[in-house]
Parts: sequence; C-alpha cells; structure tokens
Amino acid sequence: MKVKIGIVGFGEFSESFLPLFIAHPDVEYVCGAEIYEPRRKHIEDTYGIKMYASFDEMLEKDSEINSVGVFTQRHQHGPMAIEALKKGKHVFSAVPMGITEEEIFEIIRISNENDLIYMMSETCYYFPCAVFCRKMREKGMFGNITYAESQYYHNITEFFGSYNGSGNMEWMKDVGIPPMYYSTHSMSMAFSAMDDYPVEVTAFGYKDIAGDGIFGKGYNHWDNDFSNETALLRMSKGAMVRINEFRRVSTIKPSSYITGVYGDRGSYEASGMQHLFMQRDEKDNVQVTDVSTDINSHNYADMLKAGGSMEKGVLSYAYHRGFSPIHPVERLPKALVELSTGLHKPDTDGHGGSHPFLVDDFVRAVVQHKLPPVNAWTSATYTLPGIYAHESAMQGGKTLKLPEIPKIPEKWEFIEY
Repeated sequence: MKVKIGIVGFGEFSESFLPLFIAHPDVEYVCGAEIYEPRRKHIEDTYGIKMYASFDEMLEKDSEINSVGVFTQRHQHGPMAIEALKKGKHVFSAVPMGITEEEIFEIIRISNENDLIYMMSETCYYFPCAVFCRKMREKGMFGNITYAESQYYHNITEFFGSYNGSGNMEWMKDVGIPPMYYSTHSMSMAFSAMDDYPVEVTAFGYKDIAGDGIFGKGYNHWDNDFSNETALLRMSKGAMVRINEFRRVSTIKPSSYITGVYGDRGSYEASGMQHLFMQRDEKDNVQVTDVSTDINSHNYADMLKAGGSMEKGVLSYAYHRGFSPIHPVERLPKALVELSTGLHKPDTDGHGGSHPFLVDDFVRAVVQHKLPPVNAWTSATYTLPGIYAHESAMQGGKTLKLPEIPKIPEKWEFIEY
C-alpha cells in the first residue's frame, strides 16, 4: 500500500512538509487545497501538484487520496479531521487535535471504529530535549520522576506577518485563541519524558492589558482575556507538572523546551542552549554532566565552531534547524535526510529537526496499518488538559478533574521508533 495524500491549507507551516511528502518513497500521490488564490497558484507553480479551491472540493472530487493532511487555522483542525475520517481517510493534522472535548473524543471514536490512522503533527515530541529525556527515563536514570516543567513562549506579534498575508480578512479574531488551547507542544514534551498522564489541573491566566484588540471580550472568537496562562497538573503516578503558555513575553529562542525533569536519582535541567544531567549514586554522590552537545543541533554546533556566538545562533534560528546527535537519523529514508540537511527554504528540517520524523512516522503508520507514537489516544492526552486548564483559569484557578481517555484497544500495534 502507498500513501496518497491531499493537504489542505498552505500557510507557512505546511510548505515545510510538502516536499517531504513528495519525496517519501512510500508516497505515491500528493494534491492540495487552498482557498486563497495567490497561495494556491504558488503551490501549483512551484511543486506541480494538483490543487483544489477548497477542502470540500478536494474530498468530493479527488478519488485518489486515502489520506488528508490538515494545516488550516487551529480551531478548524478538529472539524476537518472528523470530516476526513468520516470519508474514510487517514489524517495527519497540525496541532492542536481540536479545541473542544467533543471533537477530541469523536476523532478517537471514528478513527478506531473505521480502522483509520490519526496522527497529530506534534513537533515537540521529536525535539532533542524530549528525545533525550525519554531515553534517560527508559534507562532508569531518573529513578522515580517527581516533577517536570515545560513551556511554549511565543510573543503574539511574531505571528502578525503570516496571519496578515493569509487572505483571511478576520485574522485578528483567530490570533486571540486561549493560550492553553495550544499547549500540546509543552505537554507532549513533559508527559512523554515522564511516561505519564494528568488526572487533575489548576490554572491561572494573565488578563491582557496591551489594548491592541487581540485579547478581550469581543476581540476574538472566544472572548478570551488571557494572553498568558500557567497550569499545574497532578499526574496519575503522583508527580506534578508545570506548563506555561505565554503570548506576551519578551524572550527569544528556544520557544518550546523542557526546563527540567526531576527524579529521585537523576535530573535534567536546561537554560537557553545549556543542558545538564545530574545523577545521584548509591553513595549519595552527585555527578553533573553537560549534555549540550548531544542535544543542540549540528547547525548550531557548526555555527559556534565558525566563530559565532550563542546570541547569533538563537537569533538566526540555527539552533532549531536540522538534526541533533540524539536523533535516530539512520532510520529515515535517504531522500528525507537529504532534504533536511543544511539551512534552506522551505525549512523541511525545522522545529528541532522534527519534520522528517513526523512525515515518516505517519507514512509508515498508514503503510503498515500500525499506530504512530502520537496517535489519536496520545494526541488526546496532550490536547484535552489544555482545554480544562483554560476553563480552570476562567474559574479563578479551580481544580478540575480530567476526563479519562480510553485505553488503546489491543487490536492496534505500534510502528517501531
């Protein structure tokens, strides 16, 4: 079986994935849908793929596709994924999975009942810091994990250019989405590092005072006042996790990262581009190891060797482009590795070198009919707590119990990772 995929939505993000799908040896056909004519023409002229004027037109008229890639506005992902699944298509969706509890559980139900693959394109699951912490945990290096914290810091004004050029005349109403509705980056890193899931959440929000018409009642689709939100989650094994989602913040890269994972035998900490692992032995001696060279990208290391500074590296985005030593690059198809080597546009190697791993895992999942790591159930674990966190913040920090996500049925096997 080969993958035949139709991609909907061609903003800045999806074009970083399109060449990877075209180049993958197990992808036989790629088409697209884009409502904004200039972008539709750009994709058609640049890549020579068949383009449709809308998602509905593509689903209705293109009988070739067996899969759909959803790269539209964040609040559109859930409904479009559900529609594609109902049409019998496998789904590869940008984050978040959905912004309502109903959307999330419907995606789980339909994909499972119809034996379809759903995968959320969660870049941070493949970030080097998350890969490193999962490896340390699998080796037992943390001991019992008691606490972790991660965050996504992205000043809202950095989105203005891409939104304003989208052809969407109401883009300002989309930008003010509650930050916790877009918390899967933070949660995927922390939860996967711990191999745990949350059962309760309490959260608080910062009521925005900038006055630029983004946050506040009447300014966005959700009447959302909060530009920054912080959540504290209690995990099923008793540990705690702190998540920050900030959209008014004067900081620079990295924007998505794990600050720390703490266990009773070992701990990981990060500050900027420095990564430390500390382990306590049986005699209570602590050994501190700088693991930065394992986690920081090859591009960043090359930039430093050439005489560049840390500041220059993060400002140039070299730190997050391309693979890191911790990545299992050897398991990727050669064509994807070649596309993801060197700084170029589109950034097929972007978001911590995650893009080729995301594409390959989805393609292998469809071809083998096995679940990828970030499947429908895992995606729900990373998405649903954010919806409840925002509700908690709306209620002044009230502690809310999280609904139980169904266990993955035994009929499903996993692809190798």
